[in-house]
Amino acid sequence: MKNKCPIESTLSLISGKWKINILIELQKGPVRHGRLTRSIQTVSAKVLTQQLRELENDGLILRKVYAEIPARVEYSLSEQGKRIFIVIRELRKYGLSISSQQPEPVQCFFCKQCASFDNNLSKDDLFMAECY
Repeated sequence: MKNKCPIESTLSLISGKWKINILIELQKGPVRHGRLTRSIQTVSAKVLTQQLRELENDGLILRKVYAEIPARVEYSLSEQGKRIFIVIRELRKYGLSISSQQPEPVQCFFCKQCASFDNNLSKDDLFMAECY
């Protein structure tokens, strides 16, 4: 069996058109599928469900099913999902640093929401990955 590059492995966890957007929404707290659909309006229900399953299988999010009628399902960040924001913040910092070199302006898709990444990290996490 061939070993996988740790960078490639990490990037595969968050690759996918909507995964970052989903993680940003879940950073706010537990969320139901319907709220995610309303928050990320341009994603189809099928693709959202697929991306949620991938994030769950990769251990970044938790899916909690309540024994109610009708069934209620909530998604939240796992501990690993909370830690991935260290990587996401560094990607953001890099993107902002090269903004002036790009032919089109670099702007946060969720305008200013990614600036809140620091709010859900411990002091140790913040020390390890300081953001501008």
